[in-house]
Amino acid sequence: MTTRLYENPIFLEHLTPPGHPERPDRLRALNVALEHPNFAPLDRRQAPQANEDAILLAHPEEHLFAVMRQIPEEEGEIRQIEADTYASPKSLQSALTAIGGAMAAVDDVMTGDVSNAFIAARPPGHHAEKATAMGFCYFNSIAIAARHAQRKHGAERVAIVDWDVHHGNGTQDIFWNDPSVLFCSTHQMPLFPGTGKRDETGIKNNIVNAPLSANVGSDHFREAFKSRVLTALNDFSPDLILISAGFDAHHRDPLAQINLVGEDFDWATGRLMEVADKFAGNRVVSLLEGGYDLEGLAESAGFHIMRLMKG
Repeated sequence: MTTRLYENPIFLEHLTPPGHPERPDRLRALNVALEHPNFAPLDRRQAPQANEDAILLAHPEEHLFAVMRQIPEEEGEIRQIEADTYASPKSLQSALTAIGGAMAAVDDVMTGDVSNAFIAARPPGHHAEKATAMGFCYFNSIAIAARHAQRKHGAERVAIVDWDVHHGNGTQDIFWNDPSVLFCSTHQMPLFPGTGKRDETGIKNNIVNAPLSANVGSDHFREAFKSRVLTALNDFSPDLILISAGFDAHHRDPLAQINLVGEDFDWATGRLMEVADKFAGNRVVSLLEGGYDLEGLAESAGFHIMRLMKG
């Protein structure tokens, strides 16, 4: 079946200060890569904007209002809302559209319209805790997508796999007490945000962390993925797999020191698709998270999307 890709021009209008790593050029670089003829079969759709109530699937109303109050109104204004997290006038609309794309992709795979989907969106979401915006993130899009799969489609066991080089502290925080969601993460440690130790396991061992030391490469990543992530997934037997697809573990990335190459993301994608084939009716939804070297991001995301397209 065709792989669906959700995109929207609004994602380029979420602005950050000059020199900030999470910038619109990230998506422009990915779009250049997707112009290759190999990606012609992609079913490219415009991501819809979610309504604000969707945020309440994973966050309290007070958090939504706190973020809304920080959104500037004056064109061209960029406001710092947290140490490294900024907002511009279209940032809330961009974040709601990232969530809308994720929810639409869940609808697509749960109804069998497509087997898998990728959401090329920003801002990212996996650092957003229940009531805290941080790490370039306002709202946790992948957590909202998981809750949407449960509420609308009756998904009983949702697995979230996060291979961003920074630990998905927000996703861990939201699902710490919820054994219906398995959260698995590979990440560099020590590194921002400082969470993600192996002994952080959640209330029912539904949190599986596989921290990696700085300067390791493909072999260590693949071994951790096989021994920790894939073992947990097979024990959990998910009916939906969601991927927090950060590509900042690429060796070119300026924010970390893990030395992966594009083929590693191809390999990891393939392994998750095998699990999805075994347990989840091939249902996979992938959301863009980090990846701050433009060439590394384009290469890695290209490998990832191409593997999704192979079905």
